[in-house]
Amino acid sequence: MYRVKQLDTTVNLAGFSRWLNGQGVTHQITEEGGFQVLWLEDPAHAEPVLSALDRFMAEPEIREAVDRQNRSPVFVGGRWQPSPRHAPLVLGIIVFAVAMVWLTAMGQNELAASLMVIDPRDYDWSTMAGRIDALTATLASGQIWRLLTPDFLHFSWTHIIFNSVMLWFLGSQIEWFDGRARLITLFVITSLISNGLQYFVSGPLFGGLSGVVYGILGYCWLSQRSAPRFQFPPALVTFAVAWMVIGFTPLPEMIGLGRMANEAHLGGFIAGLALAVVLPVRRRRGA
Repeated sequence: MYRVKQLDTTVNLAGFSRWLNGQGVTHQITEEGGFQVLWLEDPAHAEPVLSALDRFMAEPEIREAVDRQNRSPVFVGGRWQPSPRHAPLVLGIIVFAVAMVWLTAMGQNELAASLMVIDPRDYDWSTMAGRIDALTATLASGQIWRLLTPDFLHFSWTHIIFNSVMLWFLGSQIEWFDGRARLITLFVITSLISNGLQYFVSGPLFGGLSGVVYGILGYCWLSQRSAPRFQFPPALVTFAVAWMVIGFTPLPEMIGLGRMANEAHLGGFIAGLALAVVLPVRRRRGA
């Protein structure tokens, strides 16, 4: 253990300690000579933990948020553990996406074509002009749903499982803390931007909830900085961004993962960041 901070015993660190546990930060708080000492197992955590502690002590709203989190029924032992009743909308999206994996035979039948931005069999989409004409004709015919339905096309069980786990972990927190209207707004806007960008770059042969997941991650990360309420390890953002960058290299195809929907990931992430800036943080639930 590494000694990182000494404080007066009048400072109540119980709530902060529970919050650290929820973030997966191994630590101890001991008493020595009338003071309490904060110890960390990993010295790399020292700077972010000390920064968080300064905010915890200086800003009452931060302490209130941590206290609400500790008392919330969706936090068990300081960790986010919701049940289906806490995020029914997210659960419904996941169930529908899993059902579509089966109904579309993992994107291999005619139903899959009806979920793509355009029907690839009906148009020449090999050029940008062709893609614009195809999309214009498709939307003019009333098939507006195609702007969103690529979200529900997945081409492997690994694909849908990863997206579902991430959507449940992060999306359920948005539904609980910020409300279903906020989650719907995030879902629709990140879908439109991520699907639109991917379509214009590569055509209609793509699908998945990854763009939405990246959008939700971007929203949670940036919105969290001004109003802490979500729980996720900081390394998750680093990993996701690194994986997005790797997707633009030949490496995924070299190791047999195929071509990734990189533009959808990028578009979703940027959309999530933008929504965190323009959407005000709503009052959070305490129980």
